[in-house]
Amino acid sequence: MKVTTDGCLFGSYIADAIQNTKYKIQNCLDIGAGTGLLSLMLAQKADILIDAVEIDKPSYLQAKENFERSEWKERLNIFYADILHFNQGKKYDCIISNPPFFEDDLKSIHLNKNKAKHEASLTLKQLLISVDNILNDDGIFFILLPYHRTDYFEKEAANSKFYLLEKMIVKQTPNHDFFRSILLFSRKKNQVKNTELIIKEESGNYTKKFNELLGDYYLMIDS
Repeated sequence: MKVTTDGCLFGSYIADAIQNTKYKIQNCLDIGAGTGLLSLMLAQKADILIDAVEIDKPSYLQAKENFERSEWKERLNIFYADILHFNQGKKYDCIISNPPFFEDDLKSIHLNKNKAKHEASLTLKQLLISVDNILNDDGIFFILLPYHRTDYFEKEAANSKFYLLEKMIVKQTPNHDFFRSILLFSRKKNQVKNTELIIKEESGNYTKKFNELLGDYYLMIDS
């Protein structure tokens, strides 16, 4: 799996939010961990225990290797499992997910790509049910979505009694349309914080806001 720019942005947003949040986070679950990018980015910034779940065997093995080679390996665990049947007998203060994308878009003939990018193995409704089952009453839930799926997910989340706390919508450049949304939910209603982020200026350079978020992760950025 590629390490995508929006995936890195999501990981840095989560880490920044947890560092500055009023919520007390002691553990976190990464649903659909892929090769472990989000968990590793969070572990770099937050001194918490992180479990990760991945259903694709090659991705699970790669994440396992990545975790074992990291300096935060004592706080990272990866499980080869389907989140729909995942049960560790505990609940989490925080859940993060970069879930399957593009339910209504053209699907690949390759099954593993369908699992990674589509709702072939996990629908957004199923994801919400899973989160509801294992998130603490005072817990928070982060998700990265295609922009065109945002309204739909917000409505489904509200039906499951999850309320939007933060929303960042993202575009590649000032001339592009929005293409991703980063959403933060909890079970308690509050005023919603809405922000926008542009990844690159028209010149091709990263924007100041992007630099601030990714400075501790990207080698080409001075933090």
